[in-house]
Amino acid sequence: MLAELFAVMAPIFIVAGVGYCWVRFGHVYPTDFVTRLILNIGTPCLVLSTLSNSEIDPRAFGQMAAACVAVTCCMGLVGLSLSRLLHYDWKVLVPAYLFPNSGNMGLPISLYAFGEEGLALAVAFFLVLSVGHFTVGMMLSGAEHSFRKLLINPIIISLGLALPILLLDLELPRWLGNTVQLLGGMTIPLMLVTLGVSLASIRTRQLGQGMLLGALRLLCGAGVAWGVGLALGLSPLAQGVLIMQSAMPVAVLNYLFAVRAGRSPEQVASLVLCSTFLAFGFLPLLLAWWRLSTVL
Repeated sequence: MLAELFAVMAPIFIVAGVGYCWVRFGHVYPTDFVTRLILNIGTPCLVLSTLSNSEIDPRAFGQMAAACVAVTCCMGLVGLSLSRLLHYDWKVLVPAYLFPNSGNMGLPISLYAFGEEGLALAVAFFLVLSVGHFTVGMMLSGAEHSFRKLLINPIIISLGLALPILLLDLELPRWLGNTVQLLGGMTIPLMLVTLGVSLASIRTRQLGQGMLLGALRLLCGAGVAWGVGLALGLSPLAQGVLIMQSAMPVAVLNYLFAVRAGRSPEQVASLVLCSTFLAFGFLPLLLAWWRLSTVL
C-alpha cells in the first residue's frame, strides 16, 4: 500500500518541487506566459485528446458533471456559512471553497491514482468546474465583468467541441488527434511546475486562520463529495475521483483573480498556500482510506 501511494504522490511532489526550487534558486520563470499557454492551448488540447481517446460512457460523464455541480453548490453554502460564522469576507471565502485546484493537482493525481479511465472522469469534473470558475468565479472575484469575454474562453470552447465527440462517439482526424495529444501532453507537467513556482512566489502573513480554513476546505470537500457520490449511486471509481477532485486545495487561479481585481489578495494567498501544504499530507491519507474502503 505504501509503495502504491508513493508511486502516485512522488511525481506530484517532485515536479512541483522543480518549480519551487527553480524560483528559490533565483531563476526567472515566465509565469504569465506559461499560464496563458496552459489555459489557452494546453488545457483545451488535453480535454479534446483525453475525451476523444477515452472509453468513458456519456452517462458516466453526465453523472460526474451533475456530481460536480452538486458538490460545488454545497461547498459554496459551506463557504458562505463559515464566512458569517468567522466574520470573514464572503467574496474571498466563497470562491475559495467553490473552486478547488482540480487542474494543477487534481488531474495528475487522478491519472496516477486511477489510470486513464479515472483521468477521463477527472477531466469531466475539471471541465464543469472550469466553466463555473471562468464565469461565476471571475465575476465573484471582480476579475472580469464582460460576459462576451467569458463565452470566448478557450476552455469553454474546448468543452463545446468535446461534447459532440463524446456524445456522438466521433473521432478526430488522425493528424488532428496526434496534434492535440502532443500539445495536451505538456499540460500536466507545466501545471505542476507552475504550481511549485506559485507556492514559492506567494507571500502571506495570516497563517493561523489560513490553516484553519484550509483544513476545513479539504475536509468538507471530501465529506460533501462522499455524500453526493452515495446519493447519486456513483461507481467506486467515479466516487473515488469525485472525492479526490473535491478535496483539492484552493485553486491558485483564485489568487491570480484576486490580484487582478485588487480584492484581498493576501487573504486569498493565505488560503491557497495553507490548503496546498496541508493537502500534501491529507491527500495520501484520503487515497489510502479510499483504497482500503474499496477492498473491504
